[in-house]
Amino acid sequence: MKTNILSLLLPLAVSAIVCSSCSRQTVCSAPGETMPLLHVSGEHVLTEAGDTFYIQGVNLGCWLNPEGYMFLLKGGECNSPRMLNELFSQLVGPTEAAQFWESFKDRYITEADIRFIASTRANTVRLPFHYALLTDDDFLGRTAREGFARLDSAIAWCKRYGLYVVLDMHDCPGGQTGDNIDDSYGYPFLFLSENSQALFCSLWREIAARYESENAVLGYEMMNEPIAHYFRNDLDSLNSLLEPLYIRCIDSIRSVDKRHIILPGGAQWNGTFRGVFTGQMQDDNLLYACHRYGHPADESGIRDFLQFRDSLHVAMCMTETGHRPHEWLQQQAAMLYRNNIGLLWWPYKKLGGSCWMQAGIPDGWEVIQQFAASDRHTYAAIRACRPDINAARHAMQAYLDSIVFANCHPDTVYIEAFAMRRR
Repeated sequence: MKTNILSLLLPLAVSAIVCSSCSRQTVCSAPGETMPLLHVSGEHVLTEAGDTFYIQGVNLGCWLNPEGYMFLLKGGECNSPRMLNELFSQLVGPTEAAQFWESFKDRYITEADIRFIASTRANTVRLPFHYALLTDDDFLGRTAREGFARLDSAIAWCKRYGLYVVLDMHDCPGGQTGDNIDDSYGYPFLFLSENSQALFCSLWREIAARYESENAVLGYEMMNEPIAHYFRNDLDSLNSLLEPLYIRCIDSIRSVDKRHIILPGGAQWNGTFRGVFTGQMQDDNLLYACHRYGHPADESGIRDFLQFRDSLHVAMCMTETGHRPHEWLQQQAAMLYRNNIGLLWWPYKKLGGSCWMQAGIPDGWEVIQQFAASDRHTYAAIRACRPDINAARHAMQAYLDSIVFANCHPDTVYIEAFAMRRR
């Protein structure tokens, strides 16, 4: 491990951390301790003993749902997992691309990364994953299901260091968003397909059955950022389908797990709640997941969230926000804490900055970037712009080396701006 990482490690939060400006507590578990099961009561997340738990942590984005911008690749032709796999397959062939992805998943998040996150006094990580990892559907050149092995390892590491885990199905069958982040075909077809909805609910039932007795799992975020705003002519009809599907999924989860928190997210990037949720979800252990980027970092930026929460007397957590200047991040953290809305920053690691852990630009990476930005719409175009295969192999190996924890660099100012130590 590099000295700059060691110097940042802080003592683990092993007991209640009390804010100097209020009486709210965050209860954290020390490594090896039994973690209390969390539940929702009104507007609060509580432990079994009734202590208030304030969610603060980070997202393990890109690991099990790669996004092109985290590879510093520009353009709309390589910004989803499926398109990224197409890009690397065009560079080195599908067999070597599949080998690249196996190494990527082995290296991107490891126990060392989880240990580091715990050292920042975070108490929770959100783990985005692609549904196909839990099926035999093709995902990054692999068709044999491996998802539970990956989830099991991550949960075990987090439990070892006293971190809770929010399981987030970031990419749902058929696509719930209609953009790159759900690896879809450009429309939220999940809401139009009974087969996709049945698979969605059955997968969550399988997940819940597996982790029903695991207290380190904070809860299940059923889907990420459903129904993008682009489909203006269809928004009303699509939005009207969200709550019924959530109810169906909750019923599936509750058939095997009556203990864990369930996180419904709002429509339009987890940003629209009023008019979408009508109070029909009759479950007393729900934590509503909101997202917002680029808004004013004061109460005016989340006024609609506060109005929704107060009108239904429910709990909320901002399971994604970030990618802003340090001062904004400080203000955002303080504002959310004032309003008892939990906070999970996006993301933990990527190439370049604007994250907790920066992976350096790999040697020769411009070869990949130039190919990604080229016209690749026809076979002739691919042949015309494809770089030397050995140069592509070199750059891809350099990338795999760059994402290893020991080779990454924590952005101490960025982490401090996230206000992990109450302001």
